[in-house]
Amino acid sequence: MGAYVASRVLGLAREMVIARQFGTSAELGAYLAAFRIPDLIFQLLAGGALGSSFIPVFTVYLARRQRHTAWRLASIIYNLVAVLTTLSAVIAFVLTPLLTRWLVPGFDAEIQALTGRLMRIMLLTPIIFGLSGISMAVLNAHQHFLLPAIAPALYNLAIIAAALFLTPFLDIYGLAVGVVAGALLHLLVQWPALRRKGWQYAPTLELGFPGVREVISLFLPRMLGLGVMQVNFVVNTVLASGLATGSLAALNYAFLLMMLPQGVFAIAIATAAFPSFSELVARRQITELGETLSATLRAILFLTLPASVGLYVLRYPLVQVLLQRGEFTAASTQATAWALQFYALGLPAYAVVEIVSRAFYALHDTSTPVMVAAATVALNVLLSLLLIGPLAHGGLALANALAVTVEMLTLLWCLRRRIGTVAEGPLLASATRSLAASLGMGIGIALALRVIGERAWWAAWGGMVIGVGIYGVLAWALGSREWHALGGWIVQRGGQRVLALTRRTADSRPKE
Repeated sequence: MGAYVASRVLGLAREMVIARQFGTSAELGAYLAAFRIPDLIFQLLAGGALGSSFIPVFTVYLARRQRHTAWRLASIIYNLVAVLTTLSAVIAFVLTPLLTRWLVPGFDAEIQALTGRLMRIMLLTPIIFGLSGISMAVLNAHQHFLLPAIAPALYNLAIIAAALFLTPFLDIYGLAVGVVAGALLHLLVQWPALRRKGWQYAPTLELGFPGVREVISLFLPRMLGLGVMQVNFVVNTVLASGLATGSLAALNYAFLLMMLPQGVFAIAIATAAFPSFSELVARRQITELGETLSATLRAILFLTLPASVGLYVLRYPLVQVLLQRGEFTAASTQATAWALQFYALGLPAYAVVEIVSRAFYALHDTSTPVMVAAATVALNVLLSLLLIGPLAHGGLALANALAVTVEMLTLLWCLRRRIGTVAEGPLLASATRSLAASLGMGIGIALALRVIGERAWWAAWGGMVIGVGIYGVLAWALGSREWHALGGWIVQRGGQRVLALTRRTADSRPKE
């Protein structure tokens, strides 16, 4: 989680640098739109789809101590990803003019052409990220999380460096170059850990090898699900391209700010929990899986419910402090905060979906999340069309939040039917306490903002400090088990550190 915090902080710094130099300009809109096709290729062929399908199968071989078979399987999948992503990138490169006209019909011809040129540069990234994704899955299956978690931080550092040192000479193209360089760093940083784990690479494509067919059978439904989910981003891009200039950039900034706590809490915990879920399933300990899942969800909601309320209440001062400088004007702040208030409502649901989906993958069930995701995307598109009129780009954000909330509730219901229980009694009680404390915190922050006034820095940072304090007191008063567990963990870890320091001090003394 510490590494994810560093990555998200650097991601925030990345957006601050980009906002200062490009604001919510049409050029930045072209850069953001150019991401869609490379990201679609990666997500479909090598993103979370393949990782979530590969880890359960790979983990079974490790649990059976069949390491040679496990490494052979990893090599085949590695090579398959390289071939598929390369072919897809070449096809997209050739079809770029057609793709850009379809993707951003609301942009003028000049910005469409710029989108295509940027896209062609960034089509290298799905190939690199595909290989990096498999490397990350192998390390996670070995319970190694540090270097895969550091990789996104290096990716962000590369883009920050490009924004600072390349864009003065290359303009928006400098950012595209930084994206490719960051992808390379994302891959290379994981290689030392792979070697330490005994990576045995083989240049082979034995599609009939044991485990490959199972990975593919799990992967195809998941790939369809991620493809359906990518429709959300494509629809937002198409619809936002026809709105006022800067709408697409404002949506992107708001979504990234919402995803900051999502990445720090949900993705970090989900990444660490997934191999454990897979191991419990491999040992047929389904009751323990339900209990572990319930405990994980209680922790996630304890962290994300106050984050959601905090983002909603502090949206204006946060955007002002973090982004409003240079080309990012007060109008840009207004547009970003307008979308952020709606995105924030969906933060807890995003976090829960991140965890529950992995429970299905551990059960070797990728079909259920796909069907739920397909229905969710259809709902999201419908809501987007209904809400974009009265709320502009804010309607796209609200549609997304409402749809993901429906997805969360549906997945929880399906999982309960599948494994019998998710210890819903303790889960509901804990969520109620966390929600009550979060709402009390929100009221406290709102009252504090009346006293602080228009001073953005004081409002943003003071509001967060006040919010944490109020939430802690209310959680303690309501008897939150998660709060007491967090305090106990801090005391325990502190005690361990003190004991270790005492031992090192004693060992360093000269022996008589």
